[in-house]
Amino acid sequence: MHFYFALVLQAIWTGVCQAAIQHYPAAWGHYDVCKSQVYSDEGLTWDYMACQPEAADMTQYLKVSLDPPDITCGDPPETYCALENPYMCNNECDATTDELAHPPKLMFDIEGRNPTTFWQSTSWKKYPKALLVNITLSWNKTIELTDDILLTFESGRPEQMVLEKSLDYGRTWQPYQFYATDCLDAFTMDPKTVQDLTQHTLLDIICTEEYSRGYVWKNDKTVRFEIKDRFALFAGPRLHNMASLYGQLDTTKNLRDFFTITDLRIRLLRPATGATMVDENNLSRYFYAISDIKVQGRCKCNLHANSCVYDKEKLSCECEHNTTGPDCGRCKRSYQGRAWSAGSYLPIPKGTANICIPNNIGPVTRVCDNELLRCQNGGVCVNNGRCNCPSAYTGLLCEKPRCESELGGCRGPDSGQAPAPLPSPSALLTLPLLLLVLTEASCWPAGL
Repeated sequence: MHFYFALVLQAIWTGVCQAAIQHYPAAWGHYDVCKSQVYSDEGLTWDYMACQPEAADMTQYLKVSLDPPDITCGDPPETYCALENPYMCNNECDATTDELAHPPKLMFDIEGRNPTTFWQSTSWKKYPKALLVNITLSWNKTIELTDDILLTFESGRPEQMVLEKSLDYGRTWQPYQFYATDCLDAFTMDPKTVQDLTQHTLLDIICTEEYSRGYVWKNDKTVRFEIKDRFALFAGPRLHNMASLYGQLDTTKNLRDFFTITDLRIRLLRPATGATMVDENNLSRYFYAISDIKVQGRCKCNLHANSCVYDKEKLSCECEHNTTGPDCGRCKRSYQGRAWSAGSYLPIPKGTANICIPNNIGPVTRVCDNELLRCQNGGVCVNNGRCNCPSAYTGLLCEKPRCESELGGCRGPDSGQAPAPLPSPSALLTLPLLLLVLTEASCWPAGL
């Protein structure tokens, strides 16, 4: 009695503690726990829930590549002029000197340093041939975006640029958004902003002129791809109704895929010129320079993991729910009793785990109970699934003396056991019924 009372107190205390450390409203459905132990009529069991890793700064896990590969300044050394002042030409780039080099890794280092660190391209010395640069960010893993993509330019923002995404590790690409000072002239598209989108047009690819204006103010250095504004079309301006967003992500695959990537590509098509005409006598004023790139997201684990590890330069989910694979995208070998399925955000707030179940589980799993299918000879029925037999007995219902399989049988001199008593009348009635149930169960197709 005292032990039972202690278990009840422990369960109540666990519930109180979990409520005390909850940081989000229930409607958010935070999905940070994959399973928890609960008390039921059958004792302590597992309660499985949909789960996902915490959002993080994903730039610390990527690989960056540039095309053309020799587009970074400094080889040979070069002197640059300021865009806003063509007579201020005291900026040097020299790849052989750390203080003057501007390699790609400086797009992802710690911000706030003085002087600012940044990657820089060669100047537009081959004008009028276009100064084209592709910057590709690769994770070798599916990523779900959770916040705006933010690019900070140390030079003027590009007059023409495209942000692209890949869902198949860079084999194919789709545009995310076009950027230009004149969308109609650059891409034959009418200019729009994210505020022009609705729930029905959220997946539309737009061209915006909002982030391509000339270099005037310090805050005009940023170019943004608005993730949260698109979330807000379902979750409300302050993202308070995340239940609505999760419901849409759960039921609309195209929407879910829209915020999922394996790679990003920044296509720089025309640098800032600050004017309608290019000064051909001073082309060292025109170049690209990026001081920071921010990509916030989480590993895609199909709602089957709440953590993601980075090992040997590769991200992978720490899968739960008897799943496996980099994205928890299949069932473990011994847990393919039904087809794999992604977890579900619904119902809010715990979702549905859709765990993989063991192989060869038929429609009838009851082997014993405390009524008709009783365990014999002192055996104990465990979860209706098996009889826990005394050491001297074996069989489904502990109906067979173990000595029957020994040398000499139960009457042999070495058996150490008296001849087995005849089964009780109730056992004789029970065994045919059990055999009939098991025979019919074996006739069902596997996996049902």
